[in-house]
Amino acid sequence: MVESIYGFLAKVGFTHPLHPMLTHVPMGMIIGMVTFAFLGLIWKNSHFNQTAFYCSVLAFLGVFPVIGAGLLDWLQFMEGEWNTFIIIKMVLGTTLIVLLGTSIIFKRKGKEPRTIFLIYILCLACAGGLGYSGGELVYG
Repeated sequence: MVESIYGFLAKVGFTHPLHPMLTHVPMGMIIGMVTFAFLGLIWKNSHFNQTAFYCSVLAFLGVFPVIGAGLLDWLQFMEGEWNTFIIIKMVLGTTLIVLLGTSIIFKRKGKEPRTIFLIYILCLACAGGLGYSGGELVYG
């Protein structure tokens, strides 16, 4: 099945991996949520905190296609070979889903902005680790 997807894409002229082009959505939203939450803490502005929340929702929704495409690329281009960086990416990806989900739940329950900001920082750390380990996979 995976080969048929990439075979079809190759027929229409697309021979690149899918995962890298999708990563920008959740990673950009994670950077945005940290930035807006930080501004909300500095200026005590609920609009910034609400924007950070919207960014976290979009990051949460966007991370699933990214993980799916990453799994497809891993199967297609690395033939499902396990290595340290794949394991790291799977652990960090799962952790990121849990943290983003937690941040959404905490915001909806009215938790303190500082607590939510801490979760956002942990999300950013996961995103950084995912990007680093992905770069190591591709560029060594």
